[in-house]
Amino acid sequence: MPERGVDYCLDLAKQYPFHFTVTQKRLSKLGDYRYSPRDQSHTVTVNGDLNPYQFLITYVHEVAHRVVHKPRSRQLPHGDEWKGKFRELMLPLLNTDIFPDDVLRILAKHMKNPKASTSADHKLVKVLAQYDESAAPAFTLDQVPMEAEFLLRKRKFKKLEIKRTRALCLDMKNGKRYLIPQIAQVEFNPIEKKQAPKDTQKAVLVKKKSSKKVNSAAHNQMNLFE
Repeated sequence: MPERGVDYCLDLAKQYPFHFTVTQKRLSKLGDYRYSPRDQSHTVTVNGDLNPYQFLITYVHEVAHRVVHKPRSRQLPHGDEWKGKFRELMLPLLNTDIFPDDVLRILAKHMKNPKASTSADHKLVKVLAQYDESAAPAFTLDQVPMEAEFLLRKRKFKKLEIKRTRALCLDMKNGKRYLIPQIAQVEFNPIEKKQAPKDTQKAVLVKKKSSKKVNSAAHNQMNLFE
């Protein structure tokens, strides 16, 4: 995390004690908070592959869960109480001593009504991705053209249709369709994009026509983030 944010995060850990673990990369989440009724302990984990700014945001996000947690409560995980505490804990960090100006401007807007995951904020995902230590340029699904193929989790998909913040994609191996968030990072090579054979195009059109009456809820939904 940013060096100037370390002392603040250590103070949070002292004020609200919890076990802290830096984990390996997890595809389904950036971090999490867990409470154990057995020994009444609190645990916060954050993925170790995150860039410093994403790591800091995720850490404070999970600490906010720890602070507002009430055993045997029916409170919503990302309800108003959590949002208020997350904003409160992030406020001392919202300055250019901690975050670059481009991140700070978008992050400040995000914190007015924080989402359940920073990954659900398209603009924030993009600006944070610029600080990832990656040798290859990152593509998000929204940058992939329609009918183009791409790789996600070593699986090949074809992008078929846009449905608000997700895209309906065809798994080229099992033939199933999945709704995948448009902000998902994928492997895509624009140079390799080719026109599908005429027979294939015809088959796709026929399949779409026959599936018009199918409720979109029937599609599988690939959950990448928590």
